[in-house]
Amino acid sequence: MNQRPRLGCLFEIVETLVLTLVIFFVIQNFVAQPYKVEQGSMEHSLEPDQYVLVDKLTPRINPYRRGDIVVFTPPAGFSRGGATPFIKRVIAVSGDKVAVKDGEVYVNGTALVEPYLFSGAPGDPPGPTVASRENWTVPPYELFLMGDHRAVSEDSRSFGPVPVSSIIGRAWLRYWPIGVFGILPTPAYPDVPPPPASASPSPAQSSSQNSARIAGRSSR
Repeated sequence: MNQRPRLGCLFEIVETLVLTLVIFFVIQNFVAQPYKVEQGSMEHSLEPDQYVLVDKLTPRINPYRRGDIVVFTPPAGFSRGGATPFIKRVIAVSGDKVAVKDGEVYVNGTALVEPYLFSGAPGDPPGPTVASRENWTVPPYELFLMGDHRAVSEDSRSFGPVPVSSIIGRAWLRYWPIGVFGILPTPAYPDVPPPPASASPSPAQSSSQNSARIAGRSSR
């Protein structure tokens, strides 16, 4: 007589577990994923061993813009240790003209004001930016990405602009350690003129098409 209630209870447990796994799968692949920073390419904006939440949903309707911090699949030949995602900052978008001159970064002829750049100690100026070449024009549906710690960052200065389709998502929340919990600020570059409207990617093109699992993976 007690067999049916037990079977019913077991069925409810299994049903709950399956539903939980489905919800986790949907969130992990289409909404948000955790990401662990292990290297120093984004110091001091993001320090090693900090965790961020990567938004994979809103970029489908809100294109990536200058100043965003993004996680992406690096080009072939630049990923060490498998398909480890990189984490960098968007410096320029489709249609922008990027130049590195005298240690400064220019977008559409305007020098960027970059208070987030790494410096060894408070008050020290950041080191000059160097690059393998001087000028780039960002193609349609691509982004120019650079780390905040320029001296140790492997980024678009080496491998060029990155297709939007390689972007996994936008890092927007730092949640661990709890003492640094908070939304990651996105700097504004009000003096930089926009690229031609025809060169900017559409919201549909700017959505992340890469569903790689990145929880616990490291930056470069």
